[in-house]
Amino acid sequence: MRLALVAFLVAFGLASVSGGSPARADLPAPPPLNVVASFSILGDFARQVGGEDVHVTNLVGPDGDAHVYNPTPRDSQVLAEADVVLVNGLGFDPWMTRLVAASGFKGRVIVTTEGIAPRHADDHDEHADGGHTAHVHESAHEDGGVDPHAWQDVANARVYVRNITEALAAARPDVAPAFRARAATYDAQLVQLDAVLRADIGALPPAQRVIITSHDAFGYFGVAYGVTFLAPQGLSTDMEPTAAQVARLITQMKARHVRVVFFENKASPRLMHTLAREAGATVGEPVYADALTTMSGPAPTYIALMRHNLAQFQKAMAPNGH
Repeated sequence: MRLALVAFLVAFGLASVSGGSPARADLPAPPPLNVVASFSILGDFARQVGGEDVHVTNLVGPDGDAHVYNPTPRDSQVLAEADVVLVNGLGFDPWMTRLVAASGFKGRVIVTTEGIAPRHADDHDEHADGGHTAHVHESAHEDGGVDPHAWQDVANARVYVRNITEALAAARPDVAPAFRARAATYDAQLVQLDAVLRADIGALPPAQRVIITSHDAFGYFGVAYGVTFLAPQGLSTDMEPTAAQVARLITQMKARHVRVVFFENKASPRLMHTLAREAGATVGEPVYADALTTMSGPAPTYIALMRHNLAQFQKAMAPNGH
């Protein structure tokens, strides 16, 4: 009888100990981190790392233009309720500084380009093939001609992701292992993407690697992958090109036998149609520089954006054209 009682008590005790974890598992999970990103590409990076442990709000959403964005009173309220705020820096989203001050946000603002060597508009970036990134416009930019579009080089995108991962891990140490595991998986995808870009563009004749886009948003891409980009507008979309700048670009297009021009999803195609008509070229499908598309579009994520642009650029640079 005594042995039976002891066995019962031991069994009861083990049940109580083993039952503690399920009881805790029944408790409500802590709410996801409230992450606010200045624009959609940063938001995608945060979602890739954060998964279900974050709620991400993009102040400038799909197909939006962060260069000329004017914050709303609602944005100030959204920012005030944030746990983590992500900005690009490099002069891309300077309106965020004013918005943070107006919102009363007291947390840490993460500059996601920290650790990236910036490119300047007046750089003539030498490629391995002897080419360079050309500029046919005068850039007027709030940050002294610094190119803010650093994500266009996938190696830089990996730095963005590392910075965001560390910010999320610091805000929620209990979820840090999950953040870092997702980041590692995503980083492997970025490494693969970078390899595809280098291989596919590297297979094209260097003389063919000339692309015309709406504004100077692809300089980092050009340096990383050996492509010359020409554009009528400078680093920002807030200034229209002059007639002389457009005429100079048309001359260069004819000299280089450029057959296709591209406009971006957030830009008016009017100017690019004019360029194409005057230079005897055609207008390609939209490409994506500063903003993702909606989920139903061709570039709802950063990786989809880069793959879409690669496919369009490949067709334009192919020896037989399209």
